[in-house]
Amino acid sequence: MPMDDLAVYLDEHEATIVKEFKRRIAVSDSDQYKGLIHLNGRALYRMVIEYFRSEITLEDIKELAYKVAYERNRAETNIGDFVSNVCMGREMVIDLLQKGPFTPAALMPALLKINECFDVFLVHAVFKYTDLKDTDLEEKKLFIERSHKDRLTILGQMASSFVHEFRNPLTSIMGFSRLLREDYPNLPYVEIIENELRQLNYRVSQFLLVSKKGAVYKQMEVFSVWELFDEILSFLYPNIVDVNVDIKCSIDPTFQLKGYKDEMKQVFINIISNALDALHKKTIDKEIVIEVSQSPDNSLITVSNNGSPIPPDLLSVIFEPFFTTKELGTGIGLYVCKEIIERHGGTITCESTDQQTKFSMQFKPCDTCTSGSMSMSHHV
Repeated sequence: MPMDDLAVYLDEHEATIVKEFKRRIAVSDSDQYKGLIHLNGRALYRMVIEYFRSEITLEDIKELAYKVAYERNRAETNIGDFVSNVCMGREMVIDLLQKGPFTPAALMPALLKINECFDVFLVHAVFKYTDLKDTDLEEKKLFIERSHKDRLTILGQMASSFVHEFRNPLTSIMGFSRLLREDYPNLPYVEIIENELRQLNYRVSQFLLVSKKGAVYKQMEVFSVWELFDEILSFLYPNIVDVNVDIKCSIDPTFQLKGYKDEMKQVFINIISNALDALHKKTIDKEIVIEVSQSPDNSLITVSNNGSPIPPDLLSVIFEPFFTTKELGTGIGLYVCKEIIERHGGTITCESTDQQTKFSMQFKPCDTCTSGSMSMSHHV
């Protein structure tokens, strides 16, 4: 039979073709199987011969493809080199047959079987290789997530311990500084000391929120967003003076949110503090805009500034724990903001261009909210 003749011809030239294949294949120096790849070439060559003789099926070809895919995945090399080598092997077999003593009529069905053989092999090999890579990536992702959780658990435990050890003396110092101000109202620097203590207390509270223990013994309350921002801007007043920034607010005076007020205060202090940092290097027309609006479906709070933009490649990771671009940053500020807002059933997003960086926070509307608006502007 014609196919038997073709198979015998391939048998006779096996050693020559495998030797040439070994010489021409693309092999990475880092490939742990580089000395054995030519054996895969020999297996492919034998696969064609046995397929000609109907000694193997397409299912057998699939099994070989899976075997090679596992090897290529363990080698951690470029799949492109593998595909190129397989295609080169196909060309070598076809060229060999075309140089043989066979008529076009005999060659045509042989070429169809060769292409079918190699196509099935490549499809299954690449599919399996891709599946293995996806599985590896998923395992690495899970490992990274577990590592993050472990680090956060440790940080939470450290934060909780640190806060309780630190807060007692801090509370005493804050109390005595208030007594000093009451007994000696003209004593210089007391106001500065109190402000620095408030800033330190805020930083300590931020670490406590990482441990998620800050809200254990608290009750949710309905609070005025207008009053909340008034407290925040008063708290940040020294920083606002230092940066010399224009603060513009458009807030419904009747607008209310339900949640943990202290936690939400931490969120907006953090975001406005970041905005002040972004405006530090700007020389003129510094501006922070705070806007609150609502619809029947959601409540929206935005804080925007016209300072230095966040690079596009960093926007997707700014809410990740421990990520920071600040020299002395902890990398937990925006992560804590996201955790708090999601704990309140909301979402937070960020957009940044050369003209404006805007943080948008959406919440489910509070039943007690009403319509209306009021604007205020602080120029320092």
